Amino acid sequence: MARSRRERGKRHSPEQIVRKLREADAMLSAGKSVGEVLQQLVVSEPTYHRWRNQYGGMKPEEAKRLKQLEQENARLKKLVAEQALDIQILKEVSSGNW
Repeated sequence: MARSRRERGKRHSPEQIVRKLREADAMLSAGKSVGEVLQQLVVSEPTYHRWRNQYGGMKPEEAKRLKQLEQENARLKKLVAEQALDIQILKEVSSGNW
């Protein structure tokens, strides 16, 4: 049976991700292989590369702010979609197609 994402492993905060990426950089510059670094950080290679693309070069506070902005953006998109639906319903009701 397939396990859900939460059952497979814990989610990391943006600050934790940035910290782990910095640890990875230090280990890689110390001569460890990518495989050894991934084992020590307890993350998969796709996860590591996704984190590197998304958070590479960020400071922990910048990563936290990015996450907050993404959540706020999602909330605002949902509000706009709900308002558009309300406007469409009101137009249909006012036109007599009810």
